[in-house]
Amino acid sequence: MSQEFNIYCDESCHLENDPHPVMVLGAVWCPHEKVREISVRIREIKRKYNLGPEFEMKWTKVSPARVDFYQEIIDYFFDDDDLHFRAMVACDKSKLQHQRFAQDHDDWYFKMYFDMLKVLLKPDARFDIYLDIKDTRSAGKVARLHDVLSNNLYDFDRSIVRRVQTVRSHEVQILQLADILIGAVGYVNRAIQTSTAKLALVERIRHRSGYSLTQTTLYREEKTNLFLWRPRE
Repeated sequence: MSQEFNIYCDESCHLENDPHPVMVLGAVWCPHEKVREISVRIREIKRKYNLGPEFEMKWTKVSPARVDFYQEIIDYFFDDDDLHFRAMVACDKSKLQHQRFAQDHDDWYFKMYFDMLKVLLKPDARFDIYLDIKDTRSAGKVARLHDVLSNNLYDFDRSIVRRVQTVRSHEVQILQLADILIGAVGYVNRAIQTSTAKLALVERIRHRSGYSLTQTTLYREEKTNLFLWRPRE
């Protein structure tokens, strides 16, 4: 029987002309059979802090008033052996040379998405991938990402990556966790220091992971796996 995994993906500052020089693509993944257990535990932590199960955890919502809650969520991630995180940090988008490499920004974006996900995918396992729905282009993005993954994995019958679909993040607890971790990685790699609460979460993740969050980890790191990509000069 093949192992089955769910992968929950999100992104930060991925648009070509946004003012931010750093893009982060990231994913939290876990065994399919553990999804309900993990989701229940996250809701329990929300209730502990008088937050309803419908409360959506987001990096943009991190504040001094809720820093204890978010720190407990981070601790839960590191304490649960079934949860894993991978992020790709694309540094200095202003140096991208799409014409030189006969691509447009969308081509580059999907190459980066494949590079982020390929470390997680194994030919003897089965994967369902879920992305936060962003805009009206989401359906086309999902279809193209599935094509890119299947073609690069020679998975033409889609038996490895069975599904790529969008979901609404406020309904999916693990996707909300991905938003927090991606937000922290983006925050530190953009060298932002405007929020003491967010800095406290960054330090908590650094302490628990043992990594600076600004350098590439070993390829086979399974708990907090980071890759910093830089454009060719």
